[in-house]
Amino acid sequence: MSIIVFGSINIDLVATAPRLPVAGETLLGEDFFKIPGGKGANQAVALARLGIPTQMVGRVGADSFGAELVSNLQAAGVQTDNIFVDETVSSGVAIITVGHTGENQIIVIPGANGRVNQEDVERLSHLLPAATALLLQLEIPIAAVVAVAKAARNANIKVILDPAPAQSNLPDELYPLVDIITPNEVEAGQLVGFVVDGEKSAAKATEILLQRGVKSAIVKLGAKGIVCATAEETFFVPAFPVHAVDTVAAGDAFNGGLAAALFTGLSLNQAVIWGAAAGALAATKLGAQTSLPDKLTFDAFLKERGVGEIERRGDAGMGRRGE
Repeated sequence: MSIIVFGSINIDLVATAPRLPVAGETLLGEDFFKIPGGKGANQAVALARLGIPTQMVGRVGADSFGAELVSNLQAAGVQTDNIFVDETVSSGVAIITVGHTGENQIIVIPGANGRVNQEDVERLSHLLPAATALLLQLEIPIAAVVAVAKAARNANIKVILDPAPAQSNLPDELYPLVDIITPNEVEAGQLVGFVVDGEKSAAKATEILLQRGVKSAIVKLGAKGIVCATAEETFFVPAFPVHAVDTVAAGDAFNGGLAAALFTGLSLNQAVIWGAAAGALAATKLGAQTSLPDKLTFDAFLKERGVGEIERRGDAGMGRRGE
C-alpha cells in the first residue's frame, strides 16, 4: 500500500540582495540558490523521508529543470512513474528575490503545473486500489483537484487537503469530498471570512468547515499550536518549541507527518502531534525540501520529547474511508 500525492512540482530560483530593487533598477546580488519545491513535491518528499511508500502524480516540462525535479524526488524515495513530462510547456518555476530584512518578491510561472487535467486524474485513478490516502493542495487547477477527490471518494480512499495557496472561493462540492482539511491561520481566515489568530477563532473556523462537509478540520496556528475538530470532539495540540529560522515548507512537513502517522496506524490526535513535530523540525532549517526531516531525525525528536514510544501498528491504520 502507498500514499498518493497529487499536486505541483516546482523549481525555486532564489536570489538574495541587500534590499529589493525598485522598478527599472539593477542591483548587485549576493547569493543564488536553486531549490526543488512545489507543495505537492514537498509533501511527497516529506512522506518518503519518513519511510512511507509514496507515489507522486503531476507534471513537469521537458527541460533540464523537469529532469532535475524528477531525479530529486527519486533520490528522496518517491515513486515517479506517474509524473508526466509535458513537451509543450516549461516546468513550474518560482523566481524569488529576498532582501536582508526578509522582504521578498516572487513571480510564479505555473508552467506544466497549470496544465494538469483530466488525463492526469485518470492516470492517478489506476493507483487508487493500492492506496490508503490521497494528499491534495491548490497549486494545480481546481477542476483537477475536485475531479481527483471525487475519484478517491468513489474508491473509498481518504482525502487530505492542504488549502494552500489561500483561497476564499473553494467550490462547495469539494468540502464533502475531504476527510481532513489542514489550513494555517491565514488560509482558514480566507476560507471562513473572518480573522483567525488564536485558539478561540480557530475553533470557530473548524466548526464552519465541519458544517461545510469535511470530516475533520485542523487549523495550524504556527508557534501557538494546532486546533483539530471532528463531529465528536475538538482538541488542542501545543506547538513544539524550536528555534525557527525558516518556515518555508513547514506546512508541507506537517501534512507529511500527519499522513505518515495515520498510515502507521496512529489515532488522529497522535497524528496531529506527528504533524506538529515534522513542521517544527522543518522550521529549524533553510529551504523547502532541504528542510524536511528524515526518519532517524524525526524519531529522535519524538523520543526526546516523550512521544517516541508510541506503538506503530503497520499500514492498516490509515484504513479506507468510513473505517
